[in-house]
Amino acid sequence: MAITAAAKEYHERMFSGYRSTFLDTDPEFIERFDNFAFDEVVNSDDLDGRTRMTAILASLVGCQGIDEYRAILPAALNFGVTPTEAKEMLYQAAAYLGIGRLYPFLRAANEILAERGVRLPLPGQSTTAAEERLAAGERAQIEIFGDGMKDFWRSGPEDSRHINRWLTDNCFGDWYTRGGLDLRRREMLTFCFLAAQGGCERQLASHIAANIRLGSGKEFLIKVISQCIPFIGYPRALNALDCINKISE
Repeated sequence: MAITAAAKEYHERMFSGYRSTFLDTDPEFIERFDNFAFDEVVNSDDLDGRTRMTAILASLVGCQGIDEYRAILPAALNFGVTPTEAKEMLYQAAAYLGIGRLYPFLRAANEILAERGVRLPLPGQSTTAAEERLAAGERAQIEIFGDGMKDFWRSGPEDSRHINRWLTDNCFGDWYTRGGLDLRRREMLTFCFLAAQGGCERQLASHIAANIRLGSGKEFLIKVISQCIPFIGYPRALNALDCINKISE
């Protein structure tokens, strides 16, 4: 068995002129991995390369694959992911992973973009002022989840109601209202963040329903999670698939 021509071609599109040292130290592993990830998986559906790479980047953030993220971000840029999209993904991830897990990725992205001659900071994408973020966040929640989210920020026990407000003004008002990515693409990213980190099936189910509401249906979400399997493994992918099937019933 050898690395297939299709896998070699795709690898070259990702990493032009790069030869992995694993070819010398772990040839049998890299043969099977490359044939699976860069031939069998990428040719299993009709996802465009930009969407595939966006999903893989978000999944690597979710599963804390910082070394692989460093390798894949340049490839994603080669496939048309823009610097703004890459950075907006990370800003949004702050709400789902926290700065403790996000920090290494933000630093890595800045280093990689700078190496490619991208001037930082990128053009601002904020669309809300401090006094507008609550109302804007509520509008985003309603568009994503439906009318049931009206006045969500006022709901819940008094001693924890502030967290529901933060979900509205911070998670959605600060991040989802930004430019660079539309709501449909942002919800796909959230699906990847949650699926890849595991243990978030309750939230994952809610965001699967949101993806479907925004037009990213069952077939699309299965394609997305399928492309992420080489990077996050089967258990978390199968848990996500189970949630997709349950929500789609």
